[in-house]
Amino acid sequence: MKKVRYGAAVAAVLLITALGFTGCERIKETYNKIKNRINPGAQAAEAPSAPVYAVYTSSAVQGQIRDYLALSGNIFASSMVDVYSDAAGKVSKLYVVIGSRVWKDGPVAEVDPSRPGMEFVPSLVKAPVSGTVVALPAQLGMTISQAVPLARISGGDGLEIQLHVAERFISKIALNLPCEITLDAWPGEVFRGSIIEISPTLDSASRTMEIRVGVENPGARLKAGMFAKARIITERKENIVKIPASAVVNRFGEQYVFIADKADPASPVARKRIIVPGIVIDGVMEIQQGLAPDEDIVVRGQTLLEEGSRINIIERVAPLSAN
Repeated sequence: MKKVRYGAAVAAVLLITALGFTGCERIKETYNKIKNRINPGAQAAEAPSAPVYAVYTSSAVQGQIRDYLALSGNIFASSMVDVYSDAAGKVSKLYVVIGSRVWKDGPVAEVDPSRPGMEFVPSLVKAPVSGTVVALPAQLGMTISQAVPLARISGGDGLEIQLHVAERFISKIALNLPCEITLDAWPGEVFRGSIIEISPTLDSASRTMEIRVGVENPGARLKAGMFAKARIITERKENIVKIPASAVVNRFGEQYVFIADKADPASPVARKRIIVPGIVIDGVMEIQQGLAPDEDIVVRGQTLLEEGSRINIIERVAPLSAN
């Protein structure tokens, strides 16, 4: 009798528990129905929305890209001639100063070869070439010999830069390659030149090859002795598509960029575009395949993007120069 009562009690507890759970589910279901009738969009609002990424965009540009070799060296006159006297003696007269323009066979100085007890006619020292006096070691009263130069003349107006190219780059060097030259004395200005001479041998100690660059000197603003920086243009490509190299994403052996798809102007998205890169010069990359000129690409904020990611274009960055 006690067992029957005990079993009935357990059954009653289980029944009440089941009814309790069922009642809770019904209450919850009824609550959700009422809430949806009051606010039909409540369930949609509770669902997590896709993230929106802030990005900067720019345009792919069609233009040229140039590879170059950066070197530096001193400017010197293309021809230098030392002036010597035919007789030993004292310098009795100078006809020039540093910077004087002289003509061939023009007077430079007089040297008196007289000795004690002996008088001689002063020897006139003439300029062997036309040009500008750039050095004047001789001084009045100085005793000189035939081996001591009286003056140094820079013949003509030509200027050159002497440069030394490392052995690993000599395959890129050829006569008449164009050069862009900059100097601290004229900031912001670019002077032009070209390779006019290439040494046939290398210096075995430094493993470098000497080359000379002829420099255009409009307005005679460049002076011998100035320090110059030269860019030798070793390769030039025209009408290629180029973008900032920082816009390219490298993942899992692929290189690609993200295009800003504005089919829906209110909600632009990012589209993955695999590219074939070319040479990279100063942060600018040549694109051989995968992009067309004027396409909008993401240049900042692309590291977290995936195909179809929603984007918010914060700013458009100025495109690269075509030149």
